[in-house]
Amino acid sequence: MTRTLRGAIALAGATALCLGAVATSGATQPASAAQGEVRIGLLLPESKTTRYEKFDRPYIEAKIKELAPDAQIDYYNAAESATTQQQQVNTALAKGDKVLILDAVDAKSIQSSVEKARNAGVKVVAYDRLAQGPVDAYVSYDNRKVGELQGKALLDALGDKAGSGQIVMHNGSPTDPNAAEFKAGAHSVLDGKVKIGKEYDTPNWDPNNANQQMSGAISALGKDNIVGVYSANDGLAAGISTALKAAGMNVPLTGQDAQLDAIQRILLGTQTITVEKPYKPEADIAATMAVNLAEGKELPADLTPTTVTSGSGEKVPANLLTPVVVDKTNIKDTVVKDGLYTVQEICTPTYAAACKEAGLQ
Repeated sequence: MTRTLRGAIALAGATALCLGAVATSGATQPASAAQGEVRIGLLLPESKTTRYEKFDRPYIEAKIKELAPDAQIDYYNAAESATTQQQQVNTALAKGDKVLILDAVDAKSIQSSVEKARNAGVKVVAYDRLAQGPVDAYVSYDNRKVGELQGKALLDALGDKAGSGQIVMHNGSPTDPNAAEFKAGAHSVLDGKVKIGKEYDTPNWDPNNANQQMSGAISALGKDNIVGVYSANDGLAAGISTALKAAGMNVPLTGQDAQLDAIQRILLGTQTITVEKPYKPEADIAATMAVNLAEGKELPADLTPTTVTSGSGEKVPANLLTPVVVDKTNIKDTVVKDGLYTVQEICTPTYAAACKEAGLQ
């Protein structure tokens, strides 16, 4: 598993360039920033998924402050609204933010805002999801690889049952470009090996939608004919597992993001795996990219070792990290070792017996 930041990224202490207000047609006029000021806007997509407020935001803010102690950070959360996020970009530009770290709610609709930032002389670092438009840099995990790992784990868990029944697939939001990559990766492994009885895209990654989808699939296919479930992330898996439990079912179920409730379901055996994408390496790279750009520096090659193509056709310098599968056998060596959770956080009284069986206590 990749734990490094793919090169040295301790790049602190340079004097920032002042980006004056740039008046261009159709662009929001940014406020003038003080000479030497590093001002960064952090725009995250939602708070329903626990990762953003618990991990991404504090890690990014801490790294920015480590590299530029006097930096001004303006934080925005779009609460799953693409329109709100577009308005937040306008606000960030008006405040004089020099760089935006942007995790897009809707990678396509945000393109006009990215173009507006470019016209105003403001750099954009796409975080976790690749926004369309003239993005300056991108950091994420190898999303197709995530889907491949999920698909392989599901096949491994099914064993001989892979050919004897049907699976249900719950993909992510159709507005999230990562969801399309997870889906493509999973299909590359599963197609021809299992019969897909039902497949859904899930707007807004909403667990309630996933719950309703799973209940509908059980009614349509019959619970005895479903041998496994592909879930693109742990939030969806939470809704799916509730539907499975209500139907008296326990079949292999995938996930992603290593949420605490998913780790606990894995211990109980109601979820098979999750995929961990350690937040700190990704957050540290995004923060380092942003500080470099705010200080007027070129991004070093070891910070952007590859290039990706966005949905709007732009070639974007990128850093793609490697995900890892978490199951009952390696919880201590992954999420505990990486500092996501302590054993005490995982092993509450409800899960004490399962933790002991798994060697956590």
